[in-house]
Amino acid sequence: MATAAQTSPTSHPAPRGTCPFAPPPAYEQARHDEPISRVGLYDGASCWLITRHEDVRAVLADNRFSSDPDNPGFPFLTEASRQLLTVKPTFIRLDDPEHGWLRRMLTGDFTMRRTASLRPEIQRITDELIDRMIDGRHQADLVNEFALPLPSLVICLLLGVPYQDHDFFQECSRTLLHRGSTTEEVVDANTRLTEYIDALTASKRDNPDDGILSRLVARGELEIEDIGAMGRLLLIAGHETTANMTALSILALLRNPEQLAHLRAHPEATPAAVEELLRYLSIVQNGLVRVAVEDAEIGGTTIRAGEGVILQVNTANWDDDRYPGADTLDLTRDTRHHLAFGFGVHQCLGQPLARLELEIALETLLRRLPELRLAVPFEDVPFRNDMLIYGVHELQVAW
Repeated sequence: MATAAQTSPTSHPAPRGTCPFAPPPAYEQARHDEPISRVGLYDGASCWLITRHEDVRAVLADNRFSSDPDNPGFPFLTEASRQLLTVKPTFIRLDDPEHGWLRRMLTGDFTMRRTASLRPEIQRITDELIDRMIDGRHQADLVNEFALPLPSLVICLLLGVPYQDHDFFQECSRTLLHRGSTTEEVVDANTRLTEYIDALTASKRDNPDDGILSRLVARGELEIEDIGAMGRLLLIAGHETTANMTALSILALLRNPEQLAHLRAHPEATPAAVEELLRYLSIVQNGLVRVAVEDAEIGGTTIRAGEGVILQVNTANWDDDRYPGADTLDLTRDTRHHLAFGFGVHQCLGQPLARLELEIALETLLRRLPELRLAVPFEDVPFRNDMLIYGVHELQVAW
């Protein structure tokens, strides 16, 4: 049985290799050679790096591992994230019962039935964005003209946030998710976004609407600051993740023409294709972080109370033992139990909405733009290696 003293740290995050869709080679090597190993953090501390599907899933399902950054040994990935996560954690950074109590206030807004009811509106927004993008032109940046505004419009609609403020909250999001942001920049962006959301939330008392913020205010169970923290989380997660998955999915399909041809020939297979793209791309590139609050044995290794872990979702989703030929995009693959949305009690609340947005975006783009192609060499596409959520900064396409 391994212990903390038996392994040597390497640094986190590791650089990507020549394939921009693949996890960092160092982590792939670790999954083969030492799937639970020590890794060094920015401040000289170390924690456990867990890279195998079975082990990542086991930790996510184990209540001996906490999401609460106030616990000793919690692994912060940057100094800025330390400052951000310890100011006022959102419910995803709490453990049960507090986590479950707050999460249940939102589950009704993201059920399969509620999400399905949004299909006509999401389809309308999708078609309108494509109409504007292709009007009199044959080239555009798919990120800024389609992939980013689509989920931004939808989450603003759900929350009751004015979409005309999107430049402001997207700027704040970029700062909060940029690995190179200084502590001062992160604190400033978080303060400005918090003040904005809190003021908007407070205004719902006198000007209620059908959005989530207004409904939470009407419940009268939470302080404005607590509702604002929920709204801030949903606003950032609700547009950043789906926007990057949409653009990166299109790029992956364009790089795999046989898979693209399959999907064009079988649009009814779009839901299954979305699952494979989620597995293959795994945009949470720097892992999920937890800390052990009790001693736990995972994959034959003892993780002591107070030791942090980084769960590499991207290597877990590329685990050949779970998905043979995992480094190949295969839209007909059985992708059950992929971890793109996490697992366990903290599994992504908004996954039904993300899936629907991706399905509608991909099906509509491929149907309406049969000649869709890259407008620049693949080598010139700017990947988001500097961001916590992976993707591309822009994607020039033609049709």
